[in-house]
Amino acid sequence: MMKKVREYLETNGFSLAEVDIESLLNEFKREMEIGLSTGGGSLQMIPAYISTGRDVPAGKPVVVVDAGGTNLRVAVVKFDASGKPQIERFAKHRMPGTEGEVSVDQFYDTLARHVKPLLDAADDIGFCFSYAADIQPDGDARLRHWTKQVEAPEVVGALIGSGLCDRLSGPGYRPRIVVLNDTVATLLAGRSTGMTRRFEAYVGFILGTGTNTAYMEANEAIGKIPELAKGGRMAINVESGGFAKAPRSKFDETFDATTNDPGHYQFEKMISGGYMGGLGLTVLQCAAADGLFTSGVAAALRNISVLPNKDLDDFCHNPFITTGVLGGMLLSEADRRTILALCTPLYERAALFTAANIAAAVLKTGAGHDPLYPVGVTVDGSTFYRTLTAELKSRVEEHLRNILSGRSVYYQILQVDEAPLLGAAVAGLTFW
Repeated sequence: MMKKVREYLETNGFSLAEVDIESLLNEFKREMEIGLSTGGGSLQMIPAYISTGRDVPAGKPVVVVDAGGTNLRVAVVKFDASGKPQIERFAKHRMPGTEGEVSVDQFYDTLARHVKPLLDAADDIGFCFSYAADIQPDGDARLRHWTKQVEAPEVVGALIGSGLCDRLSGPGYRPRIVVLNDTVATLLAGRSTGMTRRFEAYVGFILGTGTNTAYMEANEAIGKIPELAKGGRMAINVESGGFAKAPRSKFDETFDATTNDPGHYQFEKMISGGYMGGLGLTVLQCAAADGLFTSGVAAALRNISVLPNKDLDDFCHNPFITTGVLGGMLLSEADRRTILALCTPLYERAALFTAANIAAAVLKTGAGHDPLYPVGVTVDGSTFYRTLTAELKSRVEEHLRNILSGRSVYYQILQVDEAPLLGAAVAGLTFW
């Protein structure tokens, strides 16, 4: 049966043995260079106008705001001389616009109401804003469109930082705000650890519901913005979930057609937690239609409309589990083996592609050739740290070693708790 499943996957274009990692790395590099030079290609390569060159001042407080999903979090943060953070006056609120549509005034007034009480601690604000926005050279961000069920249509097209700043200002007083996205914040969170362990460059990587990458790039390489000062470096938001050059199977194409945005974010749909369950369900239903399961199990699989990633991961980790969508089905041992053989490779591929993604960013920094000054790679996201199947985290790390050690590139994986908050704090302390 296992041979039959393997042949079935290969017939549908799914074969890890045929993935050419060098070709994949070259495609990543090529797409990154196209995105930097012309803005074309499948990677947006958005300049963040944020550097890591300035020291993080010890003992200085900064106000931080983290807007992502349905939550709005605020706090005051400062770092000691070793980079250890102190988070004070933390509060979590509902993101305005997630409980019904709000006007532009209601949106900013709500933000200001939560932030203003903290301004007695600091005048500078680091704002992690995890929605589609164009970052401006002055550290502001213009909202492209809302995601994650936020309903505030009048805010689209507005400058987020300036709008909040206007509500917080008074006679003779105006705070400073720098806006960044969550992936750049993840990169900067690693900068705080670099107050004691020195790194030559930084990469931020998120693998959760979605996925994205940020890394440090030389200004000279950013051809689409010729007016940038030469000699500097800045963070680039890769939008790596949009990478469109990874080899796809027929299952990927079938699943992609069922999503809300067919043809977009192809890479994200192959590795991130928000899609792995749906991709796995597609594989199982295709296999059921092609006769790999008994008629009873095939009928049960056809009737499943949603397969959460956690349910698929839990089952592949323990195929005798009795909870979840798959665990509640009447399955023979042969059925369980078939599900494992069909779906475990999805996680194995996700690990390989994740490693290629991170490695491409590390290599693009051009850094890490001196063991004294490796590249600091801050990784965040529940899918990376909590996926059980195929020991995903360990497998990613093994692939990374194989890719980078042979190139004599030194790096260190960093796990930073509360990365969005701490990255926003680093930005607020070092941008000006």
